[in-house]
Amino acid sequence: MVMLNCLRPTLNKQEKYRKFTEKNNRKMAARFAATPFAERIVFVPHCLRNNAVCKAAEVGSYYVCARCGGCTIGAISNKSKELGYKGLFILKGGRSIEKIIEEQQPKAILGVACFFEGAQGFEQFGESGAAIQFVSLTKDGCVNTEVSCDEVFQKMSAVK
Repeated sequence: MVMLNCLRPTLNKQEKYRKFTEKNNRKMAARFAATPFAERIVFVPHCLRNNAVCKAAEVGSYYVCARCGGCTIGAISNKSKELGYKGLFILKGGRSIEKIIEEQQPKAILGVACFFEGAQGFEQFGESGAAIQFVSLTKDGCVNTEVSCDEVFQKMSAVK
């Protein structure tokens, strides 16, 4: 659910990853929506940061959003606080996910990433017991990526 590999997959693989993540989103949607906000965490990739203005604090293997307003992560962070989410983590790399999950013990995880990373997240953590939902980047790559805040907010706010 984090940008680990900056190599762009072929269109065939990209479509395969898209279908896989959409199938898994449908499969886990009800469990995710039934999980209280206080038991959910959000993972966003560092590539969403606007490095020119970002004031996020580096904490080991992730960043903590300072909500400086320089990028969409601030809006996502504000929404997570408003809803009472357990936490939002700006990931530097995929290895940090395991440690955060172990420490936080979330019952639900919302991941924002490219389709490739989303598929990897479902494969790696789908059996963790946590309900996972995924929102794909609308512009991917390793820097200056973008995501639809409306889509993220819709997933974040899901309740049963």
